[in-house]
Amino acid sequence: MSLLSCVKTAVLIGVAAMAAPFCSAQTDFPRQAVCVACHGAQGKSDIKGVPSLAGQPKLFIENQLVLIREGVRDIPSMKGMLDGLTDDEVIVIAKYYAGLSLTEIPVDKDPELFAQGEKLAQGMRCGICHLPNYVGREQIPRLAGQRDDFLLHSLLQFKNGQATGRDSNMAASVIGVSDAELAALSYYLARIKP
Repeated sequence: MSLLSCVKTAVLIGVAAMAAPFCSAQTDFPRQAVCVACHGAQGKSDIKGVPSLAGQPKLFIENQLVLIREGVRDIPSMKGMLDGLTDDEVIVIAKYYAGLSLTEIPVDKDPELFAQGEKLAQGMRCGICHLPNYVGREQIPRLAGQRDDFLLHSLLQFKNGQATGRDSNMAASVIGVSDAELAALSYYLARIKP
């Protein structure tokens, strides 16, 4: 085992040990504590670029965990985190996060940017797949209340053909949409209470 591997393992164990007390009694196995370190004890991420998982549809979370575990969806910061994760553990994690409510959303609201994003969401018909209240369903993610930096990053990945392992319909949905418009859309969606 290389020195880097030893350090990574020690860090993961340390993160899991520090995160465990914040998980309360909801975690069904210790490995879930590693998720909490980035995605938050109640599924609300406070880390830039890391999605909040609370209230995401169970099937969506299951699918994403499997895609990441199998290397189809490449997320460098999660490399190795899901190694050896069983399908039963995937189901437990998905059920845990899907059962949480996302209670905090950004309170700052630029009325002009919000209105622009709302108009774009309606014009782009985001509610057809993600539902009119943007809470998602089945394999389609919740957008309402998601971190705007994460939403924008994801939308730009779709636009730029970098969303490997994700729904190709989204790439078609953002054709011809400017980066500034995607930022306004992300801003709007992040400020809607799920």
